[in-house]
Amino acid sequence: MIQRIKSIYVYRDMICSLVRRELRGRYKGSILGFLWTYINPLCQVVVYSAVFSVIFRVNIEKFYLYLIIGMMPWTFFHTSIQGGTTCIRAQADMVKKIYFPREVIPISYVTSAFVNMVLSFVIVFMAVLVSGFGFYWKGLLFLPIIMFFEYLLALGIAFVISAATVYFRDLEQIISVVMMAWIYVTPIMYTIDYVPEQYRFLVVLNPMTPIVEVYHQILYYRMVPTTNYLLLAGTTGCLVFVAGFFLFAVLERNFAEEM
Repeated sequence: MIQRIKSIYVYRDMICSLVRRELRGRYKGSILGFLWTYINPLCQVVVYSAVFSVIFRVNIEKFYLYLIIGMMPWTFFHTSIQGGTTCIRAQADMVKKIYFPREVIPISYVTSAFVNMVLSFVIVFMAVLVSGFGFYWKGLLFLPIIMFFEYLLALGIAFVISAATVYFRDLEQIISVVMMAWIYVTPIMYTIDYVPEQYRFLVVLNPMTPIVEVYHQILYYRMVPTTNYLLLAGTTGCLVFVAGFFLFAVLERNFAEEM
């Protein structure tokens, strides 16, 4: 594993180049261009706010703030997983003709989505200020930590599905359906207390639950994250990353032949 990491590090310039290309190309030819980084999540927040605060009447103070804090990390996670299914096949010509550690492709894709999320957090900070909630500065110290744990989780899953989709193309459609359901078992539009006790274990087993809860604790509840959620998020992120890294190494051996 150490040797593979060293090999990937040698190609760090390639990763940076691919990240820049992904960020530039995402909205290339669009009139609004990079503004879509902010418009897309804002539109989602408006729609969900209308549905859950007007129709279903979720009783959460300043629901729009609670929602936007959870939606930003979810958008990064969703983009990383959904886009990760095709990132290897999208670079088929490069994989066939050039030698480089294949891990570079999912790493660059997830990293570009991560940069996009960090920039999108401008909206979150503005929403916190407008709401009058303000910031708890000790809690904010943990924000980079939970972002890093989420990055590890997203990258670990992206390693697996990007490699598996090379062999099993239907996985792209399956993941699309899974992601549509996954958001509803993540406490973004509700608190865990709203879930009936007999189904609560499904929410707790969800690896995104402790991550979203920590974001809420830092920015909505204005507190230092509880140790149990922070440890669970870190442990899950690290385990998924390591497992994904090893599985990718096994599956990538026959990429050229399968594409």
